[in-house]
Amino acid sequence: MTLNFYENLSNDYVKLLENGNEHNIIIEVGEPPVMQTFKVHSTVLCYRCPYLYDEFKKSTINNDDNIRIIQKPQISAKVFNVIIKYIYGATVNLEKVETSIIFDLLMTANQFQLEELVERLQTFLIENHPSWLKLNFSKIYNSSFQTDFKALQNFCDDIIAKHPNLIFESNDLNTLPEAALVSIIQRDDLQLEESKIWDYIIQWGISQNKTLPSNIDDWIDKDFQILKNTLQQCLPHIRYFQISSKNIMEKVYPYQQILNKKLMTDILKYYMNPNEPMTSTILPPRKIVTTQLPNREYTLQITSSIISNEHAAEIASWIDKKEVTYDVNNNPYEFNLILRGSRDGFEPKVFWNLCDQKTNVVIVVKVKNTDEILGGYNPIGWNHNLHGQYSTTNDSFIFSLKNGNIKNHILSRVKDASNALFNYHSQVLNFNNDFFMNGDRLFCVNFTQGYEKLIRKTTGEFSIDDHEVFQIKKR
Repeated sequence: MTLNFYENLSNDYVKLLENGNEHNIIIEVGEPPVMQTFKVHSTVLCYRCPYLYDEFKKSTINNDDNIRIIQKPQISAKVFNVIIKYIYGATVNLEKVETSIIFDLLMTANQFQLEELVERLQTFLIENHPSWLKLNFSKIYNSSFQTDFKALQNFCDDIIAKHPNLIFESNDLNTLPEAALVSIIQRDDLQLEESKIWDYIIQWGISQNKTLPSNIDDWIDKDFQILKNTLQQCLPHIRYFQISSKNIMEKVYPYQQILNKKLMTDILKYYMNPNEPMTSTILPPRKIVTTQLPNREYTLQITSSIISNEHAAEIASWIDKKEVTYDVNNNPYEFNLILRGSRDGFEPKVFWNLCDQKTNVVIVVKVKNTDEILGGYNPIGWNHNLHGQYSTTNDSFIFSLKNGNIKNHILSRVKDASNALFNYHSQVLNFNNDFFMNGDRLFCVNFTQGYEKLIRKTTGEFSIDDHEVFQIKKR
């Protein structure tokens, strides 16, 4: 019989880390003024983190006490503090840690080759923060293939199979790693017409080669060969024999030079005489899910990189002043995206070109480096012709949403109806200066008492990752 005392052992090693007794390495993380130092021991690193042990052996920087110094300015003190406690004590405390920091922790654990921690953190994110992963989908998906995070890859692939627009209709398609694209299009359950898959594959391939002429009529043999080489891993996964003859002639035939000649012959033969024998592999049709009977419930599929269907249902209930939040499957509004900063631009002129005098608009912003999502609802719209003037409404409101570590929403309805909205050429999306856009990727929150309450803890200017504007309408 073996008696185990792992907890005491773990606590003792954490004390050794905290006290720094007999240390022979100093690890500096972060950059001034938030740089932090950690006193560690090469013997522990040798067995618990060979990556850092190799850094120790290669280090040529010593201090006056002849103690080696390892510098990691790109890693934050918050992240390294969790990592080093895992190395010493085999414990990770994620309570009250922002989801974005947990993801940074995953990336650092992968860099330090801590495979056990990498696997556990992926599982933790999938089980505890799926909404955050979906809201940061493109970033997560690209990172999962650049770092070979298998669990996150499978999580994302499952979502894309059901909602392919998340990738194929986003600006991130052209920057998608080849391995990621192949993993999507080889799935039998990808809910997308085969001709559209072909269109997206061609788009992706052309985007990888900036020298290709924009008009295919100007292409020469060399151009087709370049595209063929780029798409060699993708082409075998297209279900050519599931594409209609019309789309074969209009979409595939113009690019016939990138296909094997025998395959192209068999495709044409198949549509002229399906019973004719052929040697090319015929992949089975994809398993497209269809509803046989009319569905009385409506499932909103919102095109957003910031908010989820659940968020949209909550915003809809606030618009209708409902005490109980609408069910996701019974949202009475369509959310039509009319502006996305990362797609269309963040300049005020972009807003006025796309949103001037548009009524019933919802604005949402993702605050940089936090889980915060802020926004507002304007039923009457902003008017470029009313520069410097206020607009009146009793129904506008501003808000923050539950997301990640943000456990409670804040709804702040207008108090001063006559000054509910401000029309200003440079400070757009302005809710009486309580919440407004103040520059490229900059927003501002104040408390002018035009609205009931503050929608974030601190006032003043802050940076955003992105912002979106939706025009809503009743179904």
